[in-house]
Amino acid sequence: MTRALKFAAKLLLGAVVLGVAAFGVAWLTADRWSNELAPPAAAEPGLPDVGWPLYASDAGGSHFSGAWQVNRENVERLAPVWVFRTGETGEGYTSAYKHTFQATPILLRSTLYFSTAFNRVFAIDAETGAERWRFDAGIDREPHYTEVSNRGVAHWVDREARVGQPCLERIFAGTLDSRLIALDAATGQRCGQFAGTGEVDLRAALREEDRGRAYPVTSPPVVIGDTVVLGSGMIDNWKAHLGLGTIWAYDARSGALRWKWHAIPREPNSDNAADWLPEQAARTGTANAWSPLSVDPERGLVFAATGSASPDYFGGERLGNNRHANSLVALEAASGQIAWSQQIVHHDLWDYDLPAQPTLAEIERGGGRVPVVILPTKMGLLFTFHRETGEPFYAIEERPVPASDVPGEQAWPTQPFPVAPPSLVPHRAMTENDAWGLTPIDRGECRKLIASLRSEGIYTPPSIQGTIMIPGNGGGSNWGGIGWDSQRQVAVANTMHFPFVVALIPRDDFETVRESGLYADTEFSPQLGTPFGMRRKPLLSSWGMPCVKPPWGTLAAVDMAAGKTLWQVPLGTTRDLSGLPFGLNYGTPGLGGPLVTAGGLVFIGAAMDDYLRAFDIDTGEQLWRGRLPAGGQATPMSYQLGGRQYVVIAAGGHGSLGTRRGDYLLAFALTN
Repeated sequence: MTRALKFAAKLLLGAVVLGVAAFGVAWLTADRWSNELAPPAAAEPGLPDVGWPLYASDAGGSHFSGAWQVNRENVERLAPVWVFRTGETGEGYTSAYKHTFQATPILLRSTLYFSTAFNRVFAIDAETGAERWRFDAGIDREPHYTEVSNRGVAHWVDREARVGQPCLERIFAGTLDSRLIALDAATGQRCGQFAGTGEVDLRAALREEDRGRAYPVTSPPVVIGDTVVLGSGMIDNWKAHLGLGTIWAYDARSGALRWKWHAIPREPNSDNAADWLPEQAARTGTANAWSPLSVDPERGLVFAATGSASPDYFGGERLGNNRHANSLVALEAASGQIAWSQQIVHHDLWDYDLPAQPTLAEIERGGGRVPVVILPTKMGLLFTFHRETGEPFYAIEERPVPASDVPGEQAWPTQPFPVAPPSLVPHRAMTENDAWGLTPIDRGECRKLIASLRSEGIYTPPSIQGTIMIPGNGGGSNWGGIGWDSQRQVAVANTMHFPFVVALIPRDDFETVRESGLYADTEFSPQLGTPFGMRRKPLLSSWGMPCVKPPWGTLAAVDMAAGKTLWQVPLGTTRDLSGLPFGLNYGTPGLGGPLVTAGGLVFIGAAMDDYLRAFDIDTGEQLWRGRLPAGGQATPMSYQLGGRQYVVIAAGGHGSLGTRRGDYLLAFALTN
């Protein structure tokens, strides 16, 4: 997801040339964000409070709110009723160009707590947006951070503390510079009892050789009992020998390390040591858990989705299936030992790390409900496992996939596919006949481009010739995860339908190719320690238009009990990509997850136009959209408080995606 994902204004020119009617254009009104807020409707007496105490509403990541005041009949009356501005858009930071605002607040009584990309933490009044306190972690402004985002914070209550004692309730936040900080929820002051300073350095628990590496924390910690657990993000394209992706667990009271776990077997007695060559495991890195974790307090389990071993696109230095990388892992919260593990991608060569929070659910079967964990993936597949045993809820088939033609590479011969539900994105090979464009000119360009590349469907390995990755490394699904409606047994997923081109470059040619100027808007990675560097970019014509027909982003609802897709609709328009006050209803790439409510609604931002939308969960019909002052690449949340339901979303844009920047947290409520 680079600058190349920004569609050129030529898209609109092409639409005019060919006739807007022929392309099913959805003309949008010239609405603009207004700073004028609407007064909310009168509070509804007797409406019970409904909270949102954790990042995804609950420990299992449902993104579901039991609030029901806003429903299908009145959602058109939603309007912004308060706005809070953080003052942070990245100015003064070397990594400002990557700045995002992806936070989802949590609610404790009448206070919202949330974090910003550069690790400021805020507490604000949930009914008015008035600030109560702020904390600045003071991270260094100079480094080039691999990611610039922070999606949220966690809350813990010290049951051993006296009422009124400082830090009776704590807010935990991770930082880009590898720290875990504990704050007093009442004041925002550091909790000195936690490690003596109110923070721990995650790198202190690592081996000496790994302590100098970056372990940015972008997802919120989780708390189970008196243990706080977190993972981190790491760059994994750069070279073969990188730091170990690690999950840490700390005593929430004292800050003492309780355990740590990593996927790559550096010890000969590791349970997956037989699946790796010892000399390669000794130098391979990452397989980190950067996406949000989930916990099952009743079973004492922490669920983590791991990423790929380094580097992403050449695996000759890490032969084998790389077990525990690209895996859904259930860890015992008391010890960090593996309860069970299921690998989702064998020997990843596509940057198909597992980016989404595992969602804990109960699915109806045989007159009862089975406790499961549902995992959305970049491949557009939903995997479902029994929560206690790891056994597949829907059978998984190991299907043959294309072999590699790159010297030194040994692609794994099969990959796992669940028999249900069906994939939410296309997996078939692309041919010249699939070329799409607004005119014969760009369509012809795409035909030639597709014909020059290797494409045998999903899991076609990277090649020197150039390979079409479908879907691309952004997904399918990404960190937004799914929303879960337990009553309807429906999962709602935001997915991208956007192929990329990946090519391996022999080491001796890498610098020449990179400096040639022939590959505009292309990302290069040296993949040091291997015989090949890499280049990748979206599959676009010279117009900047995708070579595949829309939609390029969708929202889908899946009946998980029946294992079938209920509906799938385009998500997002070109409204804010063209600079004109109208757009094409083609669906766009998008980052952020859905919110599902008891009012029968699905709320989502995510797309590359500046809207928060509401859909009917039963039909997929768009019922409402609200204009945002900046890109809404965050997951919304909702609560009922003081007789009103609020829907809240961060609108700050996404640097790499190229959406409008801002520093807004907005609350929508019913108005008269």
